[in-house]
Order: sequence, then C-alpha cells, then structure tokens
Amino acid sequence: MQKIILLLALITFSLSSAQTKKKQILLIGTFHFANPGNDIAKTKTFNVMSEKSQKELETISDKIKKFGPDKIFVEWKFTKQAELDKFYNKNTDSLFKKDANEITQLALRTAKKLNHKKLYGIDYRNRFSYDSLMISMDKANQKNLKERTAELMKKFENDQNERISKSTLTELILYYNEKEADKDNLQWYLEVANRTGNPDDFTGASLVANWYKRNLYMYSLIQKLTESEDDKIMVLVGAGHAAMFRQFIVNDPTFELVELSTVLK
Repeated sequence: MQKIILLLALITFSLSSAQTKKKQILLIGTFHFANPGNDIAKTKTFNVMSEKSQKELETISDKIKKFGPDKIFVEWKFTKQAELDKFYNKNTDSLFKKDANEITQLALRTAKKLNHKKLYGIDYRNRFSYDSLMISMDKANQKNLKERTAELMKKFENDQNERISKSTLTELILYYNEKEADKDNLQWYLEVANRTGNPDDFTGASLVANWYKRNLYMYSLIQKLTESEDDKIMVLVGAGHAAMFRQFIVNDPTFELVELSTVLK
C-alpha cells in the first residue's frame, strides 16, 4: 500500500512539474548594425563587416546554437512574413558579405546553423509622432522638457559613440542587455514624454501609450507563435523593445528569461 501511495505521489509531482515548466526566452536587445538613421538619436555606425566582428558573430551564433532555441523571432513586420521567408531562403553566404543588418548577421546566421526552416517576424508599427510632442511642449511652454530631451539625446549619442570607438561587438551587445541599459531606454518616456502638454493635452501620454502598445502587440505575437513543443526561443530586437519585453517576461508565468551573458560565457 505504501508503495502505491509513493508511486501516486511521484506521478502527481511529475505531472505538476510538467505543467509548470517554463519556456526559456533568450532575449537579445541590440543597436541596429546597419544604422539606417531612422532613430531620433544619431550615432556612428559600428563596422560589423570587419574580419574581427565577423569572427565574433561566428562565436556568438555558435554559443546560441548550443543553447538551442526552437524558434527565432526578429524585428520584421509580421504582416510581411512571406517576404521574410523569401529573404531567409536566399543565398546566405552572399548575404553575410553584403548585408550588415542584425537580422542577417545574427538571427539568420544562427537559424541556419540550427537548421531552422524560417525566422518569425513580430514587428508591429503604429503612430509615433515626435513632432507633435515638440509642438505640445511649445504650447505648454515646457522649455525645461525640451532642454531635458536634448540633454538626454546628447548623452545617449556621446555614450554610444564612445562605446563604438572602444568596444568589441560582443562587448556592445552585452552592454545593451544589462539592466542599466534598460533604464536608459525607458527613462525619457516617463520622465519627459509622459509629462508633455497642458493638463488637457495628452499628446505625450498618447505617444508613451503607443510605444507600450507597439511592444505589447509584438510580445503578443511571441506568445501566440510559441507552441507547446517549443521549450526554448530566441528574440532579437532593438534594445528599446527588449527593455519593455523584460518587464512583460518577468510578469508572465509561462516564460523564464535567459540572460545573454550566461549563454556567451
């Protein structure tokens, strides 16, 4: 009788463990390798096509392969998945030599090593009117917020340009996945943007809400596209998105965050 009770207890424990097992997310926030100049802050371009950086990318992708994500999600419009599929099936050797984009250099490189059939696009775009924000600041005579915006922007540009001149690619990527970098990426939205406007003008709060909305929609796609058989996934997005995703993952009991630093050890 005791053996039967023990067996039932072990079965119950095993079932409970299986039900509560979290899926691991390797979240990688990064700067844009190709630096297309679309961001408000203007920074120097890091040469990821150099021989040294290419060797680093081979090492990084090898270590991620060892981690073994079942799916890789990237910052590509989810409505353009068919185009991403065509892109993925191109001649990768030639792409690595001419396309500096992080999707090619890191996500595609890693996915090919893992013999994945595709990458998964999760980007969602909505309205982000920076010009309207500046107009609302002027109407509310919020000179202090405009000055703070310029100050934070200049600091970000100077810090980034200094890191680019002194750091290796690996060091840069690791930096963008530290908690301090997350704080830098979120600070302006709450300190400045959300305060913008007269009491009856919510232009600033609307911009911040749209930023949260964009990231929530992207995270929703990660949740929906991660299937029951996927034990591990990788997400490669801009550092600003990653800072938001960390907040979501910490409060999502189905996922467990895996730090890039542990994978690259």
